[in-house]
Amino acid sequence: MNYTTQIDAAKKGILTKQMRDVLKEEKHITEDFLLEKVSQGKIAIPANKIHTNLVGKGVGDGLKIKVNVNLGVSEEKNDYEMELDKVRSAIDLQADAIMDLSIFGDTRGFRKKLVDMSPVMLGTVPMYDAVAKYGKNIKDMTVDDLFRVTEEHILDGIDFLTIHAGLNRSCIDRVKNNPRLTHIVSRGGSILYEWMIKNDKENPFYEHFDRLLEMCKKYDVTLSLGDGLRPGSIKDSTDAPQIQELIILGELTKAAWKEDVQVMIEGPGHVPMNEIVTNMQLQKKLCHGAPFYILGPIVTDIAPGYDHITAAIGGTLAATAGANFLCYVTPAEHLRLPDVDDMKEGLIVTRIAAHAADIANQIPGAIEWDHAMSKARRNLDWKKMYTLAIDPERAKSFRSDQENFNEACTMCGDMCPIQRANDNNF
Repeated sequence: MNYTTQIDAAKKGILTKQMRDVLKEEKHITEDFLLEKVSQGKIAIPANKIHTNLVGKGVGDGLKIKVNVNLGVSEEKNDYEMELDKVRSAIDLQADAIMDLSIFGDTRGFRKKLVDMSPVMLGTVPMYDAVAKYGKNIKDMTVDDLFRVTEEHILDGIDFLTIHAGLNRSCIDRVKNNPRLTHIVSRGGSILYEWMIKNDKENPFYEHFDRLLEMCKKYDVTLSLGDGLRPGSIKDSTDAPQIQELIILGELTKAAWKEDVQVMIEGPGHVPMNEIVTNMQLQKKLCHGAPFYILGPIVTDIAPGYDHITAAIGGTLAATAGANFLCYVTPAEHLRLPDVDDMKEGLIVTRIAAHAADIANQIPGAIEWDHAMSKARRNLDWKKMYTLAIDPERAKSFRSDQENFNEACTMCGDMCPIQRANDNNF
């Protein structure tokens, strides 16, 4: 049987190659469960038909929490070889997705290399590339310019596109009537906001959403509906502009599902801990259970250099309350473009957050990894501990200067309680 998108296939009872990939990883779910949730839009499997070396991943309720890595060059720092090193490292460190946010130079050449070398799902923000590609003043970009770049990303094999289609003129009114501490911090959102204000026109992606859906449907590209008004400070969290945009995103979600186009909803941002659960509940309610893809959320604004930690705290709580997909944050957030080491640290910390949420969500098999580590610790089996560690290299490096302590570590030495218990058969 033929099908157009993963949703269309699921409605027809067809298990696609990508669905079989998901079932291989998510051994705790059944074929019927997956088909039902994909057909409803509650699970998305971003999989552009052109991205032929892709190993499918599912994003949605009942599945493991997924983790994305952002990378890409800027005009100020445009070392494409370093970005390729990040790609290789991210794949080795088991990232579930990579987003290319490049805004300078040969963006298309890099994007094509990324598609060719990457088995993980790939995302981009075409709006960024439109600015970089045409070199026009934002006001002078045309609707066709924006859609031409979007189609180019689709034809290059990108699996999901961040499109800020929900930031319409009603949202502009909310921003004007509800002043913010940090205004608009989304790059894509700020560009569209400027375009709309200077041209006195509606958001092209909102006004011509049907055109966008037609393009995505042809190649089964997932729409990651961007949060152009996400809060950039905890002061602005859960305010009227953010919620207004979320309402619009919910309406666009239903329109996309009607055309069998897969959707993810992007979320905040900066959110104090006491508002995270509320944010997750609002998104799931207003966006009809669509998969939720979040940045952080960062729970305090005072920790530059440590925002991978502030984001992991928020991400863990959010993922236990309904979020499905965590975008990593690096130690360089708010400071500079991250290097390879920043990328690695951000990814590992976010994977820890995702795994902690899998345990809390009682995903079958998640806690067994922890039990295996505990058993290795009980046996003082250091080699096994390294094997099980989420970052084996770091674990080994911390232990490397104390290998003369064949069993215990230098914290307890001869007073090691585990060694004592083992020696005495307690």
